Amino acid sequence: MILAAAPGPEWYLTLSALLFAIGTVGVLIRRNPLVMFMCVELMLNAVNLTFVTLARQLDDLGGQVAVFFVLVVAAAEVVVGLGIIVSIFRRRQGATADDLSLLKG
Repeated sequence: MILAAAPGPEWYLTLSALLFAIGTVGVLIRRNPLVMFMCVELMLNAVNLTFVTLARQLDDLGGQVAVFFVLVVAAAEVVVGLGIIVSIFRRRQGATADDLSLLKG
């Protein structure tokens, strides 16, 4: 019977860096505000994965507490941001990120 070793923290940190890079490329390349919003959320989750990995590695609860607060703030951000994006899409079909500059007063 072959037992597989559990992945170490390097695997989780590599995955986190990859997810953050995908989110960054998505924000920089895509012009759809909804896709950009999802890419920002992907970047937040990548940072959360880093916090949890380092908190477990250092045997410290501080990283997991930070993740809890980031998730609470991200939930509030989703409510407000998604509401704004949906209202913009209702007024203008096919809105892009370039059109968001029209919101300036």
